[in-house]
Amino acid sequence: MRHRSKLIAATVAGAVLLAAVAAALGGGDEDSDERPAVAGCEQVGEPGIKPSDLSSPEATVQASAELTAVVDTTCGRFEIALDAGRAPKTVSSFVHLAREGFYDGLSFHRIVPGFVIQGGDPRGDGTGGPGYTIDEEPPPNLAYTKGVVAMAKSAAEPPGRSGSQFFVVTGADAGLPPDYALVGRVFRGMNVVERIGRLGTPTQMPRQTVLIEDIMIEKG
Repeated sequence: MRHRSKLIAATVAGAVLLAAVAAALGGGDEDSDERPAVAGCEQVGEPGIKPSDLSSPEATVQASAELTAVVDTTCGRFEIALDAGRAPKTVSSFVHLAREGFYDGLSFHRIVPGFVIQGGDPRGDGTGGPGYTIDEEPPPNLAYTKGVVAMAKSAAEPPGRSGSQFFVVTGADAGLPPDYALVGRVFRGMNVVERIGRLGTPTQMPRQTVLIEDIMIEKG
């Protein structure tokens, strides 16, 4: 199965964000990738490609379920309150992937300063997925503000489609249209997310590898 690039096609005030990123690619600071490592992050090597051919989850979590995703990374821990009430199918898939150990050892391959950190790709280059996709229309009034966690998709895919790649908003408001499936919101450890965000560069490739060590799902 050929996976399309999972780039977030971001439109801010009528301008395509990726166009601005492309401009940065042509005239960015060449020394930005050589800044010192961020304190609190372990020095680790790049992960290899992880085989992935999972089946979609057989059951959907109840909308009333109170679930937390505890994300341990090489920069520390943050916790996500999963929004099963507004996104039961997407949350079910995220929980399924976490419990299968799918995310263990994967990197945050895309870090855009003041915008998002993005991870969950078994290929590590923005083109990978778990072997299936989920479709769930995001809440129409969803705003991608600081701490919101949602699923990444390519511009060619319909609103609400997701695989395994997710992003956490690090800016005050990413200014995205409600096209990206909701997962939840970081309620503890946002300082860790911001620490990871400081490793971003104009090229969107982190200047230091950050790995997801484990994602544990807790009830209540």
